Amino acid sequence: MKKILVTGGTGYIGSHTVVELIDQGYEVVIVDNLSNSEERVLDGIEKITGIRPAFECFDLCNEAALENFFKKHADIRAIIHFAAYKSVGESVREPLKYYRNNLVSLMNLLKAMEKHNIRNMVFSSSCTVYGEPDELPVTESSPVKKPESPYGNTKRISEEIIEDFIKAVPEFHSIALRYFNPIGAHPSGLIGEHPIGEPENLVPYVTQTAIGVRQQLRVYGNDYNTPDGSAIRDYLHVVDLAKAHIVAIERMINVRQKKPYEVFNLGTGKGVSVFEIINTFEKVTGVNVNYVVTDRRPGDIEKIWADPAYANQELGWKAQSTLGEALLSAWKWEQYYRTHLEKD
Repeated sequence: MKKILVTGGTGYIGSHTVVELIDQGYEVVIVDNLSNSEERVLDGIEKITGIRPAFECFDLCNEAALENFFKKHADIRAIIHFAAYKSVGESVREPLKYYRNNLVSLMNLLKAMEKHNIRNMVFSSSCTVYGEPDELPVTESSPVKKPESPYGNTKRISEEIIEDFIKAVPEFHSIALRYFNPIGAHPSGLIGEHPIGEPENLVPYVTQTAIGVRQQLRVYGNDYNTPDGSAIRDYLHVVDLAKAHIVAIERMINVRQKKPYEVFNLGTGKGVSVFEIINTFEKVTGVNVNYVVTDRRPGDIEKIWADPAYANQELGWKAQSTLGEALLSAWKWEQYYRTHLEKD
């Protein structure tokens, strides 16, 4: 059985990817420092798959702890690297926190991979590397710009670090997956997006407002140059996104890569505004969302969506779920969490 290390595996995207890996017969070991997740996510993974993945809690910035980990797990075949701080707004307020954590953890991991002869990494990147794009939709050949936020910049710099590392260690292979905006939850309702503290992402704020945890949703700006004035993003179901990681892992392990470093955009190819998210959520759930329009948020861009044709063609991957399905699954998870997990 092929063993895969998933860093940040108790997080939102990480936990859904762990489920897909287990379903495909992989052995999974998770490393997470639980800075923005909870260990009981493992309970949800176990209920869904029947298997509880191995888990170790430590910070990848701790080089000694990472070295001890690899001494115990010498048979890892590949790594999916999610572990990073990911809030655009927080990164604007605390840039050094983001540069230290996101970059040092990656460099420590690459160093350890070279030492322990682990040659394959799927890197969790972001559409933020394109900044405010000149043309839409965004393709993999679109210019990579200085992002609007320190978070986005850590993803841009991380990609450059990996590219440079591959030049120095040519037997190393990596695929960077540039996500657009993942939303939704596992159809079982047993795992989903639950940030610690006040949500920075739109959909968990919508669901928390709908269920009464938040008094109202803040819409950051209605004066953008878009049809309804609110910002536009490309929202894809997190399970669709998770499945792309399995395809990427198999592409590397089976030596199907066309070059040692590859990049793919993962999105639906359709831009959706904040107000469209609210309206669709209300339509599919029958629940009203109380919202207020406030000033634009520093670090946000106006509009972006993907051209996923390259990933569709090369990876054989395509987003399958509708916006309504994704939002309904997020609502199912929110209800489950408040009913079964909140008081634990």
